[in-house]
Amino acid sequence: MNTTDYLNQPFASKRMTTIANNGMVATSQPLASQVGLDILKKGGNAIDAAIATAATLTVVEPTSNGIGGDAFALVWVKDQLYGLNGSGHSPSSISIDELKSRGYDEIPKFGFVPVTVPGIPGSWAELSSRFGKLPLTEVLAPAIQYAEEGFPISPVLGKFWSAGVEKFKEVLKGEEFSHWFDTFAPKGRAPEIGEVWKSPGHAKTLRRIAETNAEDFYNGEIADQIDQFSKKYNGFIRKEDLQNFKPEWVDPISVNYRGYDIWEIPPNGQGMVALSALNILKGFTMHGKEEISTYHQQIEAMKLAFADGQKFIAESKHMNVSVNDLLSEEYGEQRRNLINEKALTPEAGNPPKGGTVYLATADKEGNMVSFIQSNYMGFGSGLVVPGTGIGLQNRGHNFSMDAEHVNALAGNKRSYHTIIPGFMTKDHSPVGPFGVMGGFMQPQGHLQVAMNTIDFHLNPQAALDSPRWQWMHDKTVWVEPTFPTHVAEALRRKGHNIEVQLETGSFGRGQIIWRDENTGSLYGGTESRTDGTISAY
Repeated sequence: MNTTDYLNQPFASKRMTTIANNGMVATSQPLASQVGLDILKKGGNAIDAAIATAATLTVVEPTSNGIGGDAFALVWVKDQLYGLNGSGHSPSSISIDELKSRGYDEIPKFGFVPVTVPGIPGSWAELSSRFGKLPLTEVLAPAIQYAEEGFPISPVLGKFWSAGVEKFKEVLKGEEFSHWFDTFAPKGRAPEIGEVWKSPGHAKTLRRIAETNAEDFYNGEIADQIDQFSKKYNGFIRKEDLQNFKPEWVDPISVNYRGYDIWEIPPNGQGMVALSALNILKGFTMHGKEEISTYHQQIEAMKLAFADGQKFIAESKHMNVSVNDLLSEEYGEQRRNLINEKALTPEAGNPPKGGTVYLATADKEGNMVSFIQSNYMGFGSGLVVPGTGIGLQNRGHNFSMDAEHVNALAGNKRSYHTIIPGFMTKDHSPVGPFGVMGGFMQPQGHLQVAMNTIDFHLNPQAALDSPRWQWMHDKTVWVEPTFPTHVAEALRRKGHNIEVQLETGSFGRGQIIWRDENTGSLYGGTESRTDGTISAY
């Protein structure tokens, strides 16, 4: 299939595909997209633009990410794809026994217990040092300005901010959470749509990260502030945990799906779930996007892939099954043979032994970046380090309290991670970055976007606008209000428990940039379910 098969298809959509040839930034916030474009015009490359956009998003979309979260990136530079795992590890002093001694039977969602080392600042610094053209002080300057001077709240952001504040008013009761409310609800409420919000502490922290190449965050004054805050409230994270962190360059993993290579970050990320499902589905013939069999097979493959992911995915050194075995042709066929005409209840197989923001950038030199960062569950742990604007993530909630599980909670360990960037290539040439943020929806969004592109020839905007489904558990599947009614009814007859959801926020928010192999032009699609914007020139 030629690239133009899916780039130039006519379709009915709220937005048209954006086309440019010098540079492009696709993200969920117009202000952040514009920052990335400005960096490109100043002579920065796609890596500089990604860092600048990501830093700005910590300010202008704090409902989904922040300085205290984790990041992953897939970076195409000079005909090679690089992977960066910027996820932080658990505090060295934490353990299942220690939590049980404190009265915990499960890992809580909020507070200090689920806090893990933030990986975002180190990831920015690592990307800048290896591939950036501009100094980090220049790249982070726009984000610092927005934090200091403020910005007006956009519609979708305002909706999620208000929901987050109301939820935290119900569940966050301790004194340690007061700093979060001081930062994100300074008037006792969420800022309203159009109201200007600013965070001077956030600006100060970003400036220190820029001036020290993130060294101050992990080994200086900021690290001391995190340490003191944690000690005061009997948390686990300490300065030594921050000092021991470093982002890891990893080899991306892939499956070939109908002539296209789909790339993900290897475990501890859940990108393997998307690849496993595609590895199962490539053995089927797709007869059309709206065919009942298409949706049924997609859902069944995703269920099987998730069952394996939840059993086998952990930090790679703790896994007892290799990625190659899980993505092998043999195992894909074994799982494919389980799919029949009726919905199944998924179980893990026996392979052979052997709240998030996503952005995409591209420049005229051919560099492309697929980048994702998150605090998890929207605002994260509910903890803000006093005076810094740093909202700490709660990624440790994904650990298991079962000591025999590969993802069992332990000190100095990375948890099963939900955030995943995607990238597509064909014949060793880049097609481009793509991603769909949103917890456990992410691999499901990756699968749907990839198939919309490859199987059904939809251009980037149409691939994102297409109605989505989301497998939840057992035989329950959520669908959007625009999902075809006749398909939903037919899936029910196959045994699926189909539930229509009026709130579309849980179906993920994606971005795509494809490069036309014939002309070199960039084609971008952005998310219609949020304040998504593409900036290009």
